[in-house]
Amino acid sequence: MRRIGLISDTHGFIDDLTLIKLDECDEVWHAGDIGSIEVIEKIKKIKPLKAVFGNIDNNKIRNCFPKNNRFNCEEVDVWITHIGGYPNRYDKNVKIEIKKNPPRLFVCGHSHILKVMYDKKHNLLYLNPGAIGKYGIHKVRTLLRFTIDKKAIQDLEVIEFKK
Repeated sequence: MRRIGLISDTHGFIDDLTLIKLDECDEVWHAGDIGSIEVIEKIKKIKPLKAVFGNIDNNKIRNCFPKNNRFNCEEVDVWITHIGGYPNRYDKNVKIEIKKNPPRLFVCGHSHILKVMYDKKHNLLYLNPGAIGKYGIHKVRTLLRFTIDKKAIQDLEVIEFKK
């Protein structure tokens, strides 16, 4: 069983309140627009990190993380990317792969809008944790926590902070 902390769009900002919530997890996943190496270093001091780069990330960050990160967690096939769209409106760069080889859990960021949806057509769970950084259109900073136990994705929590 793995407890996951899911964030996106830090844009170079991560505070102690966020780190406290992430410290309660087994690992942290970041869905891009990290913004600075310092964010990566702060997260890695407390937990293992899986991440992808986003459209604002520089070459230093792009050299640390891929555009797409596909892996298994427990018995769940996971795909993390930054710009992915959402069910029935997937980004053209992911649509073909989702149709051909859908993951069980599809994670993306970019929109700064927290969204949790089940895609019946492709039998996958879609998660976008919104944005935990201070930069952007969002009014509330958000992150997700959940548990993966074998094939089950469960105990989903939305955590909100004032911007």
